[in-house]
Amino acid sequence: MKKLIVLSFCLATILASAQSTPSAPAKVKSRSVSAPSISPAAQSAMKAIDGEKMRWHVRFLSHDLLEGRGTGARGGDIAAEYIGTQFALYGLQPAGNNGTYLQNVPIVLGTTKPESTFTLIPASGDSMTLKYLDDYVSNNESLTAIADIDAPIVYVGFGIEAPKYKWDDYKGIDVKGKVLLMNVNEPTSDDPKFFEGRALTYFGRWTYKYEEAARKGAVGVILIHKTEMASYGWDVVRNSWGSERAYLRDSNPKLKAASWVQLEVAHKLVASSGLDLDKLMKSAESRDFKPVELKARLKAHIVSTMKDSKSANVVAILPGSDPILKSEAIIYSAHYDHLGIHPDQPGDNIYNGAADNATGCAILLEMARAYASIPAAQRPKRSVIFAAVTAEEQGLRGSEFLGQKPPIPAGKISLGLNFDDIPPIGVPEQVEVTGAERQSIYPEVQATAKEFG
Repeated sequence: MKKLIVLSFCLATILASAQSTPSAPAKVKSRSVSAPSISPAAQSAMKAIDGEKMRWHVRFLSHDLLEGRGTGARGGDIAAEYIGTQFALYGLQPAGNNGTYLQNVPIVLGTTKPESTFTLIPASGDSMTLKYLDDYVSNNESLTAIADIDAPIVYVGFGIEAPKYKWDDYKGIDVKGKVLLMNVNEPTSDDPKFFEGRALTYFGRWTYKYEEAARKGAVGVILIHKTEMASYGWDVVRNSWGSERAYLRDSNPKLKAASWVQLEVAHKLVASSGLDLDKLMKSAESRDFKPVELKARLKAHIVSTMKDSKSANVVAILPGSDPILKSEAIIYSAHYDHLGIHPDQPGDNIYNGAADNATGCAILLEMARAYASIPAAQRPKRSVIFAAVTAEEQGLRGSEFLGQKPPIPAGKISLGLNFDDIPPIGVPEQVEVTGAERQSIYPEVQATAKEFG
């Protein structure tokens, strides 16, 4: 029932917003898949949504036979073929390579080996040799089999340079050849004009922090894991960064050590320099913060297995009904990959990923089927793109590649909605669309939410 309401809500919102002039929403006193402001064709499609079809999509995609849908693994490839086949059965047009539904994504799979070493060496006192997975995780993004590091450590607060918000944690310091210790997330704020208030911007993501540090010439980054700041526990870091990672081959600078450490490790490291981590982290909340060079070095020997592989995004398009506006589009996406098999774990070591993200894929597929059921002349004026992306668990690599090579020019895509990990628990009483408050669709989201009670 929850997924039916979520799907109906999304269809209602987008079938309105995808038109050139959205209808004024009508008021509905209770939840319903019938929203009076939506066209009869759209309402018919909404009512055609079948929860059992979604249930069976989830069951197949999370079955042991798919072995956790690992990126570049057999199970992941089977999932991609399955989703592409569903798109074809619905009558959607292929938008992948060479007239297929598959957009090939060339990737490199890297795994940090246990024989790697990671030692924090203070100017005085005992060195701290960290235990892989328990104390730290680290990946060599430069895609070489071996990376050796012996470099000073500098604390750079949040590691953010954002002129838009008059924020600079680097203050012009030369970090070439250094290792940067930094906080996850971004400065705390309730002001929507300052890092968008409580919303998480790209500056708060670990991907940005690694990329910015590499652009500035750093050889490594150590993110301090603090659960309330990261919004997830160490087990997520351990499972995600401690297993095989996927990378795109490109010419952008990369870190030799993209790392995380446990909070208590960071406390000990900073204390070895005669400083207090809590005070440093508090000072990092101010625009006046300046980088602090610690009296410590990182000496690391990162050993990795690297292998070229391939995976694919699955992309389809439903052409719009307006001869001019159909050159524009909205895009729905959901990642189909999960964590695969962890051979070193005893017992059931298949990460099936039913919630994350077979649920999102089921929504994507059933929404695609519902859209395709609308008579061609009554479909949204703009085209609709459906994309099941790969390597999300590996750092959003499939989405990154799709962003670089979209099926139509990126400037023609007016909205992207991604579905991820929708727990089928109870009937929803609220809707959350992360980032919608910064988009022109937000009034449609609010109005449609009100229609659905």
